[in-house]
Amino acid sequence: MTVTGIITALIVGLIIGALGRLVVPGRQSIPIWLTMLIGVGAALLGTVIARAAGIATSTAGIDWAELLVQVVLAAIGVALVSGMGGGRRRVTR
Repeated sequence: MTVTGIITALIVGLIIGALGRLVVPGRQSIPIWLTMLIGVGAALLGTVIARAAGIATSTAGIDWAELLVQVVLAAIGVALVSGMGGGRRRVTR
């Protein structure tokens, strides 16, 4: 993978992670680096799932169906990770 490919994956991962975070209702107390990591994983896994499902992933424009799969996976990832951190909150009075 080239440097350009890595930078592109990070940018796309950040966007996918942010979109996934926006889809999940409520406040998520996870850092931006974790959101980006979830987004990169969702983007890669979403592409694999879209190809396996027969969705076109190499068109000239934006592949909306593939993007939808990626955002849904990112939302699931954000919800799971933010739910796991729920037990570490401190109660303030």
